[in-house]
Amino acid sequence: MCRFLIYKGRDPILLAHLLTRPEHSIINQSYDSRLRIDTRRPINGDGFGVGYYTPEEDVELGDEPCIFCATTPAWNNMNLARLAEKTKSSMVFAHVRASTAGVLSETNCHPFSFHSFMFMHNGQIANFSQIKRRFSEHLKDEYFCFIQGSTDSEWAFALFLDTLDKLGADPKQSPRPSGFGHAVLRQAMELTIGYIRTWTMEAAVKQEGAVEPSLLNFAVTDGHSVVVTRYITSSTEEAASLHFSTGSKFIEYMPGQYRMERRDRRQDVILVASEPLTFERSDWVTIPTNTILTINNQTVLMHPIVDEFYQPDPSIMRSSNFAASRGLVSPIVEPQAYTNVQLPPLEREGRRRPSVAAA
Repeated sequence: MCRFLIYKGRDPILLAHLLTRPEHSIINQSYDSRLRIDTRRPINGDGFGVGYYTPEEDVELGDEPCIFCATTPAWNNMNLARLAEKTKSSMVFAHVRASTAGVLSETNCHPFSFHSFMFMHNGQIANFSQIKRRFSEHLKDEYFCFIQGSTDSEWAFALFLDTLDKLGADPKQSPRPSGFGHAVLRQAMELTIGYIRTWTMEAAVKQEGAVEPSLLNFAVTDGHSVVVTRYITSSTEEAASLHFSTGSKFIEYMPGQYRMERRDRRQDVILVASEPLTFERSDWVTIPTNTILTINNQTVLMHPIVDEFYQPDPSIMRSSNFAASRGLVSPIVEPQAYTNVQLPPLEREGRRRPSVAAA
């Protein structure tokens, strides 16, 4: 499996503080992943990618993100190290790849982009080859033709764009100054997951046998709002690991050692990561399985995905066996109190085990 990282801040951050300098940076995770126990493929060395947005006031550069990717291992790319030391951004997507579908090529490296959008994926769509035709039949021509690589992830991105388009929001346009809004992006993401869930279940019925779950940790942004999912098509298994951290500043207190500083209740810095960048347990909160997390104006919102795999009973624990078999474990981080994390009524009423306590 892969690893990804998201940074959204009020102020730009030097990419090196995310990619290279931390002792457990995402680049170091490409060869030293603490939550990856797959001895068959112990490293994430099948390429990498980093995408970031330039300042909005620089109109000449446009709304599209700048993306740098390569098929070389992230730890062995000097150009990435040089870029990280000289580039700042307030919205960053980074991804290191351990391929499950698609050959080793730059067209298969995440994040993918389409006009103002960026998208990345950690996981796999079960039996993708058997439902690929369903994707192609469903997509409008412009999104079908947009696909350049061979990964299930890029097809999922095309499906998201097509779904957003059919909801009445043209992905080729970037409404200023606040983008499309987190609500419509979340709706499109839920529908995208719903299509994939339906098609894989139909394929399972045709096979008349057990089909392994799909692991769908998706992340998408229009440069303003961010939508991230931690999802698996199972009511008994954990999804691939995913965590978030918020605070006033992400600081280096010793060479290579970072922590999330919280001087007040502001969320000037928001990080979402497959694997924590720091070893401070109190810095990170585990996102519950089958949950959508959105970031809107530096506010974190969490919504359960209520479908046939939704587990309303908080006393029932999911198994990590499947995630572990794919090189992932899902350690439970104790819930922390975040006053700016907003939970929808369904969670406030106690109908689901929350990972964050609303103050």
